Amino acid sequence: MATKSDLDTEVRPVDAASIDAAARLIGQGLPVAVPTETVYGLAADATNATAVARIYEAKQRPSFNPLIIHVPTLAEAERHAEFDALARSLAERFWPGPLTLVLPRRADSPLASLATAGLPNVALRIPAHSAMQALLRAAALPLAAPSANASGRISPTRAGHVLASLRGRIPLILDGGPTTVGIESTIVAISGGRARLLRAGPISPEDLAIPLDDAGPDIEAPGQLLSHYAPLKSLRLDATEAGKDEWLIGYGDVQGHASLSPRGSLVEAAARLFDLLHEAEANSRASIAVAPVPDRGLGKAINDRLRRAAAPRKS
Repeated sequence: MATKSDLDTEVRPVDAASIDAAARLIGQGLPVAVPTETVYGLAADATNATAVARIYEAKQRPSFNPLIIHVPTLAEAERHAEFDALARSLAERFWPGPLTLVLPRRADSPLASLATAGLPNVALRIPAHSAMQALLRAAALPLAAPSANASGRISPTRAGHVLASLRGRIPLILDGGPTTVGIESTIVAISGGRARLLRAGPISPEDLAIPLDDAGPDIEAPGQLLSHYAPLKSLRLDATEAGKDEWLIGYGDVQGHASLSPRGSLVEAAARLFDLLHEAEANSRASIAVAPVPDRGLGKAINDRLRRAAAPRKS
């Protein structure tokens, strides 16, 4: 992936030609900025782990959270998540619109594990904005799309905000004018026929008009405090060789039983991180070791997640 100084960021008004250009870039595994009714999103192919890693690279995000997956229809959403009666009723009332539902992920969903941060749930939304809907249909892919701003910056509601934050990091910004809602979507988790409000947003609890339980302490969606994905096995960091009964995840010159990236690519390492943690946990060896990963760029996010995974378990 090009560095900040390598990319020319083009800003184009939303029309049929620019939507087609954006869809082609997404097909090549690149992220593009697109307006939604809430804020501008940084959209990439949610089934392509490398494309999702490039979202994090562009945002310089220091940690991996699950991302909201945007789809065009309820039928498409049902390809990726299990809908009970409550979830379906909310979807039918508020979609398309600024409501994100966190639901159990279907086992056969093709979404990349990095898009869901290795968690068993998936955050889904059907956007109402015509530009995002047009891009979803042109790309014919579910799109992961967090806010189109560098990590820690104010969420963007105009194309100019995106350009100021991500110039040189992404190839294209679709300019659809100011967003109409201007704040991120309301997020509700549904399980066992009960609902939890995970993030306040444009759709209020009064609008939802359903009983809401308190949110739990673990991360389930964007906009919450980060909690780690923790394998059940112990995990040792900065390992250059496997210890007794350890399954070693390599990087660069450290080969291991499998490698995050034999060529030392942080984008490739981010794309493979959760898949290899799951593979290591499923292996017959008693514990996991991980080779050193450079603590720069995407490496900061990788190391943040690894440190959390290696932290002592609460009793």
